Amino acid sequence: MSKFLIPIDFSEYSAVAVNYACQIAQQNGQSIDLVHVFADHSNIYLNAQNDTELKDPRVPLAERDMKKAIEEINKDYPGVQVNPIFKDGNLYEEIKKITNAEHYDAVVMGTKGSSGMESIFIGSNTYDTILNTKTPLLAVPLETAVLKKDRVGLLCNFKDAELTCLSQAMPLFNKDYELVLIHVNTKDREIKDIDADFKAFIARIESELGISDITYIIKPQSLFMRQKETIAQAVTSVLIDEQVDILLLTKSKKSVFRQITESNVIKKLAFDIKIPTFFARVLA
Repeated sequence: MSKFLIPIDFSEYSAVAVNYACQIAQQNGQSIDLVHVFADHSNIYLNAQNDTELKDPRVPLAERDMKKAIEEINKDYPGVQVNPIFKDGNLYEEIKKITNAEHYDAVVMGTKGSSGMESIFIGSNTYDTILNTKTPLLAVPLETAVLKKDRVGLLCNFKDAELTCLSQAMPLFNKDYELVLIHVNTKDREIKDIDADFKAFIARIESELGISDITYIIKPQSLFMRQKETIAQAVTSVLIDEQVDILLLTKSKKSVFRQITESNVIKKLAFDIKIPTFFARVLA
């Protein structure tokens, strides 16, 4: 069964993620698992099930809020099936356990927009979670109210992993959009050579994935105050200029994502995310 996993803490951030995922699910038929984690390692939920006298007041409050969230989904998206899950422990470890046990099209999580991944990943788990999750992750900024996918951007380095990223994103976004391939020319290659790479890569996308509405952008690293802009800054400027609705990132070792990570500017890109961003799962 095609499903989404959505961590929910009943904040406005998780509410936005739920609403966005429901819009996708309504179009594509996914069911939704809402998971609330009591994250203090004291077996709050487990104890509440085994001994009502030990029931922490947070448990009935969470159960009440979960019921309300499901009622709202049933009212606004009557065709979407929803299943509540309660867990004790560390959020990221519980997500890992759940996604290892079952297949999900994506984990969908809310962000604080200009604060980006800071609201999702805390402490040392931050980049381990992004880089090593075996399930695709869709980050949804607070400003995102309506599913819009007229233009979907893919950071492109002409690698097989980027085709796999598009394939992983297809259960969410299908292929009825304009695909914008974004290449940051970090090595100052000749434009004619990059054009040739694009033509060959686009031919593969068309033949292997059936996506036909494709454009591409070659972005040089501009100079500001005699300093070359970072990859993150270059990508951000393209997203704004080209009015891209959704960004796709692959995490293979040779991807643009890895270049960003290795150049220590992933924080800047992640913290500036203002559009839904799909992180494909780790590839060998």
